[in-house]
Amino acid sequence: MYAHLNNTVYAMLFDSIVNSYLITHCGMDPFSMNNNSSSDKTTASSNQVAIMVNSYCDYFASVSFPDVLDLGLRVAKLGSSSVTYEVGVFKRGEEAVKTVGGYTHVFVARETMRPTKSGMEEKIRRELEKLMVQPKARL
Repeated sequence: MYAHLNNTVYAMLFDSIVNSYLITHCGMDPFSMNNNSSSDKTTASSNQVAIMVNSYCDYFASVSFPDVLDLGLRVAKLGSSSVTYEVGVFKRGEEAVKTVGGYTHVFVARETMRPTKSGMEEKIRRELEKLMVQPKARL
């Protein structure tokens, strides 16, 4: 109606790209419980779940239906049990970012919903490290 995407659509886009990565690369399967005694490791799931504790969105330019969007995902900060994601929203064919947003997840034990002393599982950490963008050195 207002020739732009509603803010709830951006939240859905951020959630979709982050959770797709967690499921595809980090072994986070929201539909099954981990069974470490299982001999079939292809179906093993993480013992942890990720709880959102913070979110944000900054708007620089509008996009609207039927624009085709490209999303870029990176990890802005990786703590012992938390990760802050950042998502850039681009209109296909244009270089300028339209929206930047993201959120922070805290990884907690699936059974207790509390953080663990050991932090996030190693497989999750390794895969999230692949999305880390190091700041460029200043000359």
